[in-house]
Amino acid sequence: GVECQPDKEFETVTIAYKGRIRHNDNSGGGGVTGEGDVQWMTGGSGILHKEFHEVTLSKEGGNLQMVQLWVNLSSENKKQKPKYQSITKEQIGKFGLENNAGIIEVIAGEYKGVKGPAYTFSPVELQNAKLNKGGKATFSFPTYYTAAALVIKGSIKVNGEANVPTDHFVLFDTDEETFEIEAVEDSIVLILAGKPLREPIFAHGPFVMNTRNEIIDAIEDFNNGKFGVL
Repeated sequence: GVECQPDKEFETVTIAYKGRIRHNDNSGGGGVTGEGDVQWMTGGSGILHKEFHEVTLSKEGGNLQMVQLWVNLSSENKKQKPKYQSITKEQIGKFGLENNAGIIEVIAGEYKGVKGPAYTFSPVELQNAKLNKGGKATFSFPTYYTAAALVIKGSIKVNGEANVPTDHFVLFDTDEETFEIEAVEDSIVLILAGKPLREPIFAHGPFVMNTRNEIIDAIEDFNNGKFGVL
């Protein structure tokens, strides 16, 4: 399949867990996001972007597992020039946990002194906890952050109580600064946290703005060809 869309005034973060995708845009940018890699795209002032299966994967088949996150930009950063951060699995920060519990891959933010390579316009924490069965990891974020977890593989126990299976999403209590996850079986857990922008959001399709009038302007810009062609 092919996804072709205009993106404006927010960021898309694509994390590849299995398989490969190719992408390109109307500014001449593009490449392949391979297994374990991350593509962090800033839509900013507007871009036409296309994602599709990488050629070899399309011909030979195979599993494709990706997570795509939308990261909003503050009003002062919504006019940023579109850009990519192509982050390979080798560039991602890695923290080895004690007792063969597993590793924490740091894409953005910091875990116990290990920093992630991604540049963010506001404080964002994005980490993969790859835990062996019985392995535990503790995460601490300011109470004014929003924090969540998505179980990509396996199942976990949160704070010694709640059991969370594959493909389930956990939103943490904002009154708690620290939480612990334990792998019931070999697991991969995507940890997400960040400082809320506290700005109004008005979204329509691939546009994320602050007001309805801004959405109308963005659609008119796109229809008038101001995003260019792809």
